[in-house]
Amino acid sequence: MTDLFDDTANYVLDLASPQRLQIIFKLLEKSTTPTKLAKEIGATKQEVHRNFTRLEDSGLIEKKVDGNYTLTTFGRTICTQVPSVVFISQNRKYFEKHHFGEVPHKFQMRCGQLANSTYVKGVSKVLEQWKNIYKNSDEYIYEVLSEVPLDLIEPVVKRIKKGVKFSYIFSESAVVPKGRKALLKKLGFDKLMEKGLIERKMEKNVQTVIVLNEKEACVMFPTLDGESDISAMFYSDDAMFHEWCLDYFRYCWYGSDVFKESKLKE
Repeated sequence: MTDLFDDTANYVLDLASPQRLQIIFKLLEKSTTPTKLAKEIGATKQEVHRNFTRLEDSGLIEKKVDGNYTLTTFGRTICTQVPSVVFISQNRKYFEKHHFGEVPHKFQMRCGQLANSTYVKGVSKVLEQWKNIYKNSDEYIYEVLSEVPLDLIEPVVKRIKKGVKFSYIFSESAVVPKGRKALLKKLGFDKLMEKGLIERKMEKNVQTVIVLNEKEACVMFPTLDGESDISAMFYSDDAMFHEWCLDYFRYCWYGSDVFKESKLKE
């Protein structure tokens, strides 16, 4: 086991250089030579050649017969793991007060898909971006919710009336504002459900909140004490970010129970 850790530590050292990381991700895009890449990234030929040699010795890259370098299978696999470290390290202050909550380990291992995102802080900014996700929807809106901001009910109903399908999961202990039932009745929510435009389910306890349409998504992780937190979000229209959120929504959806309005209290 000690030898295994020693080998792994050596590979981590091989990657412990901004330029070497830059090289392997450039090679992920296309094969090239050290000379061409040095010119592309504005570095000296000697420095780039030295880093190519180190990456080749570690088995991360290899030279082809045409003189171009490419990633090995090992190198390509490493590239899939680096974004997870990038996401956590870029947002380490956030994760000093938050964690992944009930999100299964298999999704935590894929958190690198969330790296290409924007951090939105402040309840007003979060709700504004939330509304924009509604506004930009053409096909569907999916949500996993721990609370129901009253200001968001009317905007989502407007999109549903335009033919957008709305599927959501509520926590049994969801924070429900007073006046929600009256507003839903006024907006014709029940009729929209009868038309099949709304589907809803329920989970025992929602900690991680997600909102997405067919093009963009956001995720809000809970605080260290397990409380949901909608005062900050990670938002993106990146395809990989969206895939993570969509997969997580589907995971929650198929594991949820029948919606019971009686469990919600205003």
